[in-house]
Amino acid sequence: MNSISVRALLVRGMLAGLVAGALALVVAYFLGESRVDAAIALEEAAHSAHGHDHGAAEELVSRGMQSTAGLATGVLVFGVAVGGIAALVFCYALGRMGRFGPRATAALIAGAALVSVYVVPFLKYPANPPAVGNPDTIGKRTALFFLMVALSVLLAVAAVIIGKRLAPRLGNWNATLAAAAGYVLLIGLAYVFLPSFNEVGKDFPATLLWQFRLATLAVQVTLWTTFGLVFGHLTERLLVPRADALAGGRTDRTAAAVG
Repeated sequence: MNSISVRALLVRGMLAGLVAGALALVVAYFLGESRVDAAIALEEAAHSAHGHDHGAAEELVSRGMQSTAGLATGVLVFGVAVGGIAALVFCYALGRMGRFGPRATAALIAGAALVSVYVVPFLKYPANPPAVGNPDTIGKRTALFFLMVALSVLLAVAAVIIGKRLAPRLGNWNATLAAAAGYVLLIGLAYVFLPSFNEVGKDFPATLLWQFRLATLAVQVTLWTTFGLVFGHLTERLLVPRADALAGGRTDRTAAAVG
């Protein structure tokens, strides 16, 4: 794949990421922000009940700004960034993952990214709304979450490489099962040996907690599903018609020579 194609795919990946980010923003705003507001209200009520002067500290960024412009900036920038990274992965993976066309390759990359980058770390360290978690452990929890992301991605890449090497001896199906089993086994060991945190207070509503966590999961599912569909469509329009046009050109030249 030449530099022009890579550049064109990178632009399309970032554009698809922007579209995916816009739809994920809608989901985040309508499903997530109401749960965040409810959790903040519980936190403020708890502070008031304990006699803390919650209003003494001035907010650097207002809640209204956080839930609108701040949320939009974060989600859209994230969408564009991961769209560009996924496009570069696509450039390398196309033609190396079996006989998959551009659309199928884009869908596989989006699905693998959703599972390895978010779902697997989420199952170990799920997202928490405000008022949940010890502020003294937030740095450790954040570091462990990103460690889980790195482990998941690296093990997923290793599983793909090992699966390709086993395929000539075991066949594609058995090699895929063996690589997937190895990935699940190593992720399970990481789940066991990495520290866990159970800092949800007894008074925090379980329904609100799971609604918030499901909302964050819905945001990521929307982001990666939309990206896979949009990027697959854009890449197929870029790459497949080029071959059709060349074939059409050869047919025209052949007809002219015969005539």
